[in-house]
Amino acid sequence: MAINRQPVLKRCRALGLDPIVLGINKKSNRGPRPNANQKPTEYAIQLREKQKAKFVYAVMEKQFRKLYDEASRKDGVTGLNLIQYLERRLENVVYRMGFVSTRRQARQIVSHGHVSVNGKKVNIASYRVKVGDVVAVIENSKNVELIKSAIEDANAPTWIELDKAKFSGKVLQNPTKDDMDFELNEALIVEFYSR
Repeated sequence: MAINRQPVLKRCRALGLDPIVLGINKKSNRGPRPNANQKPTEYAIQLREKQKAKFVYAVMEKQFRKLYDEASRKDGVTGLNLIQYLERRLENVVYRMGFVSTRRQARQIVSHGHVSVNGKKVNIASYRVKVGDVVAVIENSKNVELIKSAIEDANAPTWIELDKAKFSGKVLQNPTKDDMDFELNEALIVEFYSR
């Protein structure tokens, strides 16, 4: 499995992202690049939006393209379908519920088998959670310090119902663009792939 090992702050600066989106409370000491005032081309703007989504959700190109193809085949707006698919990935749902403080930690606790969906242990980070599914921390992992400390100040978005006492949450509805925790123009991604 391919993993993006590029420094997070460097990548955030290049994509114009705030590291808080990834759960990292740091700022880069570096100033803007000297050629940053050049006007980017239309292609460069579309590419940056696609790379931003790929980086935040930790999805590689081949998997992202498959998600886009699936979203374009489904009825409805392609961009909104793509956002729903990305937001409903198990690792992202775990992060948005507040079981951990970063998306990378969410991926790790899912792949290490600390999370269950509807009572069954799931260790696939890209597993797509459906409306009505209950995501919970398994019984043996409720004492893990990382999870205990993160869930104390957790606040879930409106499309998730969180039960802090039971270390679980329920997906109430499909997420919308307003439910995202960072700025993304999905129309530019659709334009990029439909060239």
